[in-house]
Amino acid sequence: MKHYLLSIYQPDGPPPPPEVLDPIMRDLEAVNAELKAAGAWVFAGGLHPPSTATVVRLKDHEVLTTDGPYIEGKEHIGGFTVIQAADLDAALEWGRKLARAITLPIEVRPFQHLSTG
Repeated sequence: MKHYLLSIYQPDGPPPPPEVLDPIMRDLEAVNAELKAAGAWVFAGGLHPPSTATVVRLKDHEVLTTDGPYIEGKEHIGGFTVIQAADLDAALEWGRKLARAITLPIEVRPFQHLSTG
């Protein structure tokens, strides 16, 4: 089985009010339970706002750190889920379920195959 990253893109700004967010979180919990029951769930997590990010980069043989996101934008990765699936079609189906649950764009992307031996 291959691993896939399902990235959740959300707009910058405050979270929606509870009357909007609470049903979304219930639907997300249901999708996560379905992923786990199917043996597809590997790991998932939500992220703090991009303003909490620190960028580490090499410049002129020196490692520098800067506050804030790597790229300024109107959307950011707000969370992600790592799944295992037989193929891209199966991963895309999980992406569709996640998009329906949280009503935000989901980017489905395969991990490169790495040798462990």
